[in-house]
Amino acid sequence: MNSTQEFSTRTFGNEDRLPRVPVPTLEDSCARFLEWCAPLLTQEELATTRLAVDEFLRPDSPARKLHAALEEYDATEGVHSWLDTFWPARYLGRRDRIALNANFFFLFEESNLGQVERAAGLIAAAVDYKLLLDEERIPPNVQRGQALSMEQNKYLFSSTRIPGAVQDTVRVPYSEEWPGPSTARHIVVFFRGNLFRLDVLGPDGVPYTLDELAFGLHEIRKAGSQRRSADSAVGHLTTKARAEWAASRQVLLATDPGNGDALDTIETALFCVCLEDFTPEDTKQACDQLLHGDSGNRWFDKAVSLIVFDDGTAGINIEHCGLDGTTILNFVDTLLGSTAEEHSSRSGARSQGAPDWAAVEFVLDDEQRRELRAAADAFAEQAAGTATTTVSFDDFGGNDAKALGVSPDAFVQLAYQLAHKRSKGFVGATYESIATRQYRRGRTEAMRVVTPEVLRFVDTMDDPGTDVTARQAAFHAAAEKHVIRAKACQVGQAPEQHLWELQLIQKRRGDSLAATEPLALYESPGWLTMRDDYLSTSSAPSTRIRFFGFGSTSRQCIGVAYVLLPERFNVYLSTPRPVEDGMYAFAGELRAALHELRELLAPATVED
Repeated sequence: MNSTQEFSTRTFGNEDRLPRVPVPTLEDSCARFLEWCAPLLTQEELATTRLAVDEFLRPDSPARKLHAALEEYDATEGVHSWLDTFWPARYLGRRDRIALNANFFFLFEESNLGQVERAAGLIAAAVDYKLLLDEERIPPNVQRGQALSMEQNKYLFSSTRIPGAVQDTVRVPYSEEWPGPSTARHIVVFFRGNLFRLDVLGPDGVPYTLDELAFGLHEIRKAGSQRRSADSAVGHLTTKARAEWAASRQVLLATDPGNGDALDTIETALFCVCLEDFTPEDTKQACDQLLHGDSGNRWFDKAVSLIVFDDGTAGINIEHCGLDGTTILNFVDTLLGSTAEEHSSRSGARSQGAPDWAAVEFVLDDEQRRELRAAADAFAEQAAGTATTTVSFDDFGGNDAKALGVSPDAFVQLAYQLAHKRSKGFVGATYESIATRQYRRGRTEAMRVVTPEVLRFVDTMDDPGTDVTARQAAFHAAAEKHVIRAKACQVGQAPEQHLWELQLIQKRRGDSLAATEPLALYESPGWLTMRDDYLSTSSAPSTRIRFFGFGSTSRQCIGVAYVLLPERFNVYLSTPRPVEDGMYAFAGELRAALHELRELLAPATVED
């Protein structure tokens, strides 16, 4: 495929024609690993890590058997990528709660519509997207002349994560258990902790009109006017650690046959709509509520939850196991890129009378009610224990960085590094997500931002003995290195996921491969330090959203979710409450660093 003209126009028409994610060699991954972790280590720690790598690479090392097994797996018929097992293990294998810890959100652009009108419009737009997807009429994304994988779109509708004792599973269409697109005609709607089924497609599969959807939502609001008590809102269970939630789900199923029907209604629903009965005080509160909110009014296992506040402010919460930010941005851009009336008309909606709706009820015993209240309290405590803030720049955007001759992403990443050094006194491990959808089943690669050039840059900026020329040179060297590393990650030249998958293979198959000897690399200072985030960063460039956000990834981490657009730059920060002072200091230093770097580079631009 050398030109866009050769691409299939069907949504999934290019999947099997995309190049495969390359399997790195052990030597390449180890060399990159040492390069990536070295700036974060003392000389003694680096020496220890080098010894561990030498052991890892010896001819009779278990790592050789594990890598051979990975290559064999990659060559197996039906396997699309050597990462096919990695992704379920990474996301579905995590055992802590996914609410706040893994799910992410987008805050949509503003609207002058009221709650019901906006919710009905979003439903109509999502249904339109679903029907286009069913017929593979969503155009494949093309980037720099290369078709991108659209596989993740199969997880948008009727996709629900199912808790498991050891590893979760996903109930999803386009699977052996559920071939082809979803045949469901309903969504689930939450209001004040009450749960309802609402048909959005008529018996013959034709969408209801906007007025009919709005009527159904009004009826649901009336039926759910009495707030459900914390000990009866089953959504709270989706905030529990996964094995605990799996056990609770089994008890639910055993308590009453009707509970299985209720779960089936939720799990097969096209998506979830959460109606809130209040207006956010400000943008930050809207973001916080999109990230966690009242857990009795959520089903965090649902792939897509559209959340609409009382004043029509709206956003989306996403379960991450099958969906990454770039796919959701495409979805959201389509939803918000046309009027509700245009979506409804294109979908073929026609008047069919009031849509069918019904309350979804669970039968609970006293012990389950106590469990629900405990889950609600525990999650509310975690939400309260998470500090967040927003940082907005209305006078800076990607165009400004480009005008200074710098990659916009490199510019803001260096601002993050300078702000972190000044706020906490050191440079810490930093993660950035890099999309790799140009590959078959491609998702993301893990990039580690800190380089020797970054260290020199932050030191130079705070050295009173350096002049403007030296600081500019240090900045440009660090920015160029950032771009080089990001491009390498984009083409699969990154060590972390490769080495991580070898570790997972040993856990899964070490005995059968005769590869059980402990590998010191995974206990080395380099491996542990490189992956212990102080900053976890990810970007979502779309004019249709105002903010993007997720929870922090460790006890000292600041989650940095940013929307960098041509004319503006918005950041949502999150961190555990015990270290919130560091986050607020980082936010203040980020404002200063951005303006300082802009001024630093401006003279060179003028001279040019």
